[in-house]
Amino acid sequence: MSAEENKNLIRRYQDAYNSGKLDELDKILAPNLISHNHLPDAPTGLVGAKAVHQGLLVAFPDSHTTIDDLVAEGDRVVMRGTATGTNTGSFMGAPPTGKSFKVTTMSVFRIANGKIVEHWGVVDGTGVLQQLGLMPMPG
Repeated sequence: MSAEENKNLIRRYQDAYNSGKLDELDKILAPNLISHNHLPDAPTGLVGAKAVHQGLLVAFPDSHTTIDDLVAEGDRVVMRGTATGTNTGSFMGAPPTGKSFKVTTMSVFRIANGKIVEHWGVVDGTGVLQQLGLMPMPG
């Protein structure tokens, strides 16, 4: 696939996530997806990715990630994004706070045979917890 086709795959992935159409992930993610930021108790592969996304949608039904930058080379695409959401459902065992967050995200995707086969992601988790009032601000 070309760099532009790989970037379009990531756009489709983000659109599926933002719209909550998790069945679309079947066409985008490899069944044996390797996630390097996988939750310890979650299932792996495509099933695990969908479970993690579903859990986040329960906690943040209005969650949305805007793609700010996409850079592609070879079989890799790097995405810088801005994630937002409002905590109206249980999150990490805590009751909903009703508060919103806005943080920067970074992801690297590896693509093979037209599907995402590997993912590395970084989210400012401390910033999310602080904005939700689940962790004290420094000072």
